[in-house]
Order: sequence, then C-alpha cells, then structure tokens
Amino acid sequence: MNRVIFFVCTILPVIVSCTSHEPDKAKTADYLNPNLPLEHRVDDLLARMTLEEKVSQMMNQSPAIPRLGIEEYNWWSEGLHGVARAGIATVFPQAIGLAAMWDRQALYDVATAISDEARAKHHAFAAKGKRNLYQGLTLWSPNINLFRDPRWGRGQETYGEDPYLTGELAVQFIRGLQGDDPRYLKTVATVKHFAVHSGPEPQRHHFNAVTGNKDLYESYLPMFEKGIKQGGAYSLMCAYNRYNGKAACGSDLLLRDVLRRDWDFSGFVVSDCGAIEDIHAHHKLTENGAQSAALAVKSGTDLNCGKVYQSLTEAVKAGMLTEEQLDISLARLLRARFKLGMFDPADMVPYQHIPYSVVDSEKHRQLALQAAQKSIVLLKNDKQTLPLSKELKKIAVIGPNADEWLMLLGNYNGVPAAPVTPVAGIKQKLGQNTQILTAQGSDLAEGIPVFSTVPAGVLQQTSTKAGLHARFFNNIDLSGQPLFEQDMPQLAVNWRDRAPRSDMDDDHFSVSWETELVPQKDGEYQLGVITTCNTQLWLDGKLIADTPYHFRNEYGDPRLRKSTRLALKAGLHYKIKVTAIETYADAQVELVWAPPQQSMQQQAVDIASQADAVVLVMGLTARMEGEEMEVKTPGFNGGDRTSLALPYPQQELIKAVSATGKPVVLVLLNGSALAVNWADKHVNAIVEAWYPGQAAGQAIADVLFGDYNPAGRLPVTFYHSVKDLPGFDDYHFSTQTYRYFTQQPLYPFGYGLSYSQFAYSELNLPRQLKAGQSFEVKVKLKNTSAIAGDEVAQLYISPVLHQTGQPLRSLKGFQRIRLQPGEQQTLTFTLSERDFVQYNPQGEAQLVSGDYLISVGGGQPDVLRATRSNVVQQRLTIIE
Repeated sequence: MNRVIFFVCTILPVIVSCTSHEPDKAKTADYLNPNLPLEHRVDDLLARMTLEEKVSQMMNQSPAIPRLGIEEYNWWSEGLHGVARAGIATVFPQAIGLAAMWDRQALYDVATAISDEARAKHHAFAAKGKRNLYQGLTLWSPNINLFRDPRWGRGQETYGEDPYLTGELAVQFIRGLQGDDPRYLKTVATVKHFAVHSGPEPQRHHFNAVTGNKDLYESYLPMFEKGIKQGGAYSLMCAYNRYNGKAACGSDLLLRDVLRRDWDFSGFVVSDCGAIEDIHAHHKLTENGAQSAALAVKSGTDLNCGKVYQSLTEAVKAGMLTEEQLDISLARLLRARFKLGMFDPADMVPYQHIPYSVVDSEKHRQLALQAAQKSIVLLKNDKQTLPLSKELKKIAVIGPNADEWLMLLGNYNGVPAAPVTPVAGIKQKLGQNTQILTAQGSDLAEGIPVFSTVPAGVLQQTSTKAGLHARFFNNIDLSGQPLFEQDMPQLAVNWRDRAPRSDMDDDHFSVSWETELVPQKDGEYQLGVITTCNTQLWLDGKLIADTPYHFRNEYGDPRLRKSTRLALKAGLHYKIKVTAIETYADAQVELVWAPPQQSMQQQAVDIASQADAVVLVMGLTARMEGEEMEVKTPGFNGGDRTSLALPYPQQELIKAVSATGKPVVLVLLNGSALAVNWADKHVNAIVEAWYPGQAAGQAIADVLFGDYNPAGRLPVTFYHSVKDLPGFDDYHFSTQTYRYFTQQPLYPFGYGLSYSQFAYSELNLPRQLKAGQSFEVKVKLKNTSAIAGDEVAQLYISPVLHQTGQPLRSLKGFQRIRLQPGEQQTLTFTLSERDFVQYNPQGEAQLVSGDYLISVGGGQPDVLRATRSNVVQQRLTIIE
C-alpha cells in the first residue's frame, strides 16, 4: 500500500449505529429496518441519494449525509499483523514471520485477535466521536502478492513465494478477520494488490508488468482465487501498476472477467492510494481525472483511495458513464456497511459487544509470544551449539538490532505496550546468574546508524537546569497560551491513543519542546526525530528535519523521516526546538541522535573475547526495506534491495567476532531472504527471527536456551546471490522461486531445523489417478528423539519427465504436528485432479498426464539440505 495524494487536516467520522440520531423523516425508511432483506435496504438507500451524494460516498473519506442520517466514514484501516496506526495494540510477527509458522490454526487465531481488537478500538473511538483514518472496520489486509523476488522491499508483508502456501494461509487470516456470524462481518478483509504486483517500488506508479496467461493463472492468481472463494474476502485492492498494458484498477480482464465473472466476487474493489490518478498522470492511458475515474468504475473499481472520483459527477454528466453504472459500485459499498452492522441497533450486532479489555490483553500477549516462537527458523546448528546452557557465566549480545524495539516490528505496525528486545529477553531469561555484556558493534549499513534517545546529560534548559521545557496546547497550531507547561529530562514520549493530560483531546493537540544541546565531544553527529506526528526539528533557528502530515498519512508508522549530519563541538550550546502536532491515532515523539563512536567493532571484539558465548543480532530494519522509501546506501534502492548480502559493516562485524574463536550464534531480524554465505560456513548456529513483534526478545531467548524447540520453516528461498535471479522487473517465471530454481540454494523454501528428529515411513497412495478423481495420501510420522517437538510435514508433487515451463516441484499439502518423544501418528493428505492441472498459453486449464513423484517429508525432495528428516516418495501415473 499506499501513496496518499491528499493532505489531511480534519479527518472524517465513521458510521456507527444510525438508529439513535437519524432525522425524524427517515425513522420509517426501509433501509433502517433490519427486518427487511439486505438487497431491499441497499436499493432503498441508494434511491434516496442524489448523484453528488453518491459520488461523495465512493472515496475513502466519505462525508456525512445528514438528511439520511449517514455519518462520515473513513474506509482506510490496517491490520497486517496487528491493528496498525491506531494507538496501542498487540503487535504480532510481521506477515512473513507468520507465514514461517506454517500453521493454519495459529494464523486464524492471530487474525481473530486482530479483528477483536479492531472492533473494540473502533467502538471506543466512535464513542468519543473519533471517526478518523485507521479507526474504521475495513482493514486493508492481507497482502497476498507472491514474493517472487527477494529484492522486493514489501515482500515482508506477504506469506512468501509459493501460491499454495500463500492461499492456504490467506484463507485462515481472512476468516479470522471477518468472523463467523451468518449475518454480520466482524471486519472486512481486503486481499491486495490485485494481481501481478511485486515491485520494483520506485517504478510502481508507471510500471507495466508483463506475463503470459500461464504465469498469470498458475502463479499470480491462485491465492487470490482461494482467498475469495474459500476465505470469502469481502474486499480486494487493485494495484498501482499496469498489467500487460492495462491499468490494474482499470482492467476488464482482471476485474470484470476473472474477478466478477469467473470467481463470482460479490464484494467491493478499492484502489491502492493514488492508483486512479496514476492512470492519467503516470500511465498516460487517459487524459484527465474524469476519464480515469470513468474507466475505473466501468471496469469494477468501486472505491477510490484518493480524490479523483470527485470528477465522477462530471464524468456522468459528460456521458463517460451512466449513473446506473455508478450505482452498481455504490451498492457494493453500501452493502458492506450494512454487513458491518452500521445501520442496525447495537444490540443486534454481536461484535459491538467485544470489550476494550481485549486490546493488549494477557491472552493476546501470550498469543503474540506463541506466534513469535512458532515463526523462528533454525537455519544452522553445528555440533548442537544450541540450545545454549543457562549456566554460562558471561554472554555477549552484540549487534545493531540487539536492543532497539522499533527494529522488531516491520512495517504497517501498531504500537506495543511493552516490547521486549533480544537483549532484554536474554536478561530476563538468565537473571542475575549470568553477566550479559552488550555492544552495538556496527552501524546498520553505510550511512545508516543506530539511533538512540538523546540522553538527559547533554540537554540543558539553563546553566543550572537540565532537560527540556515543554508547552502543551489544546489546539493544533501551537497558538495562544499553553494549557500547561512541564519540564522533562529527555524527549521520548509515546502517548499512543491517549492525550498528555485527561483534559486534552487525544486527536487535537500540539506540543513544543525547547532546550540546548551541549555535546561532550567533538565530531560528526546525526540528529533527528522518530515520530508519528507532524513534527519539526529546529537547530539554532534553522529547520533541519520535517515530518509533514502527508508523510505521516502515507505510512503512519513511527519512523525517522529525515536526519541531519552535523559537525558539533564539545561544550558549545546549540539551541534545539521540537514541535509536534497530533490529529489522530497515536502520538510518539523521540529526539534521537547517532553520536560519533570510535572503534565500535573493537568494543564488540573485546567483550566477545571475555564471553563464554556470543549472540550476534544482525539483519535489516523497516527503515531499510519497505514501501517506496528514500534509502541511499549500497545494496538498497527506494525500499527495494539491490543485494541480498548483509550490509558491509555487519559482514565485517561477524568476521571480526568469529575470529575470537568463541561459540557464535547469529540471530537475523529481517523481512526478506539474506545471503549469509560466509556466516553459513563459519558461524556455529544461525537463527532466522524475521520481524518478530512485541514478544521478540522472549521468543528468541526461549529458542536460544532450549525452553522452546524451534520448528519454523522458510516461506521463501534463501539464494546465494542476486546472480541466481533473473531481472527484477521480469515477471515471467524462469528460474526464480523454489518451483523453478535448478541450482542449490543457500537455504531452500520449506527448510528449518529442530532440536528433535523425525522419521517418515509407510507412504500409501494409489498408483494411478484418472480424470475427475481425488485420493488420499497417508504416511506415518514418528518423533525418534528424546525431545518433544513440532514437525512440519510437506507434500510435493514432481513430474518425472520435466517439461519446459513446468514447475520442478510444487507444494500441495502441509501439516504442523506436535509429537512427544517416541510418539507416532498417521498423517492424511488429499490430492485431486486440480493439483495436476496446468494452463496453456490461452489460459485454459489442462490436466497434464504422465508420471509424478509424490513426496512427503520435512522439506523439499531432491534438494541439498532441504530436509532434516527423511523424505518418502512414490510414483503416481495420471491418466486422462
């Protein structure tokens, strides 16, 4: 998602139950009668609206229609791995980590918790008259694009590179978001971005993705079809880019033929933010906004995230589309509001009674911990280095990701109440018996330091008074007399969805802070503000960092918009002023710096030399990989990556610490595959933890010290280099992803180790399959070790005689099973004709006859180090 093309000063309210405040003349209107059929109510409301009123309801900021008792509603909310950008919420692992669980039920449970919190927060906001961005019930999640290339910065938001795994997980996430009530939706799930979309980020507003029908139907559509047909997703977001020359939000093929005709989709389609403007501004397919709006509506895009649909009135009057065509789209939007219960009495809608106490509840905190534990993938464990002994006297925890809580979250995140960093988790685990030595060791990348809060010791209000002086205003322009003033030792505030004081409006206040910065040593500093507000930073009267509304509305996550390099002198006084304006959601402001540091690597080596074991916490952050970003450092481009290697400073740190000869465990925090080739050869153990969410430190410590037996599996291939990949902008499948990759990867899709061992035996399935038949595959699985653990059994089909363009192997089933020591279970999978269907260049499904190997095991068949347990296979002949 999303590039906002408008500036928000006052955000619009959300429809809640209309029965308490509708005008007298509307009290008997059919659309307000919950006993009438839904379609009749939709038609009745639609018939009462003028053309201008209809158009007003087709943009994400939909204004009130007082004469009909319709309140304002903002359709844009996020719930990718927790309720995002709406204050405090439980923050689960980023989506790529959730995929690494390979656990349908666990993902359903996570989504259920997210939708519970979304409902509770929505009604709490509405009760206060808060109806702003990120406070509604239409969640623009999940992102089920195929992570076809590890260079894509937004791949962290997806469930990986495989259409089957992505589709299976999407179904569970959608069901958890939307609930199981036969009449009402708990929230609306939105599958995005339809359909052939996965970078490059810097080109997304004008890029034309080109494929043939075979790739479209076999790789880019299956998870969307499953999410809609099986998951029941009620919303779909069309993408920015063109597909085969047609704008994704104006494509008759995608939106009319595939989505509506072939899949019988009855929900609504929303554009990515700014995508309708792109049709004329960047794709040059139309001449103006009215033409773009008309094209999009006629193709089936019902809701515009943006303001281009304001020109629909003009388009109708000019004959570019009819009002009846417009009504089709609006009816879909109104139907969603009715299904959310927005026009019915509160006591009829079961989800309106979810208490606010579910938000950040102990139950959800435990679920976040369990999800983080399940998502961790053990990539290497030479000589049983792990688990580490809790009796070690000294442990060094080193690395730029070791003790920074923002590094844990990924993008599209909420704000956790009590995030646990890896350092904190290890300290909690070991208590006072073990000495924990820490060091940063390196920058994240060249020119990207680790920022920390400017300490109180270098901030002075006067020569005798330390800290900052803050002034708080009950307005959003810092005008008039402050409501109150306060001294603060340092600037690191996070009011989440609260106000600084109870007599203030939590979505309508401003603050200024003033102090003097007195550095203690000469050198080059970087100074900035991590914020979710409209924030400005001034140094000696000069504006040096500005985070305006449009940036915050685009991303909403706490992040550093801009930092400034400064040459500062020790002992000199530099006047600092920070201003922040808050208009919605959570409010976080932190004055941060990266002071000059000498010999970071040597400090790390020194403490590593003293320790009994070293934990290196390295990787990437959402400051480096993500959506349409300004990142200027080797290996990164606009949010995407140009290299799969760890940034150079981190590579050098790993080598230097390893040279001490101490046992080294490398823990990776990242959202995409990393080519840790040197570490794979020289480091004792490697743990992939993704962006693990609020419980990161505890989950990582549990795995490192044996209190949790890891069983996560890779949802993506870890390649050795970008040289293993075709061009990033080539959407044809040739050698990318495990289904087509003919070389040996660093770590294969589906791979992951455990502290337990498992054995498969007695594979049982028919020898032949005729068209139209389905059959069961049975296999025995046994835990052959003395440690209880989870196993992820994976079923693949592989053609014996591989044909050009045919996948080498394809995942067609998986189960995550927990077995006690010595326990054995019989697993059952079901395959059908559909699992052996491929598409011809005309997009027609064909059963491909011939011989296949059916393989079941702990990973892929016939791939080096893909399995840590044996794979059993049997040949199957498909007969047409």
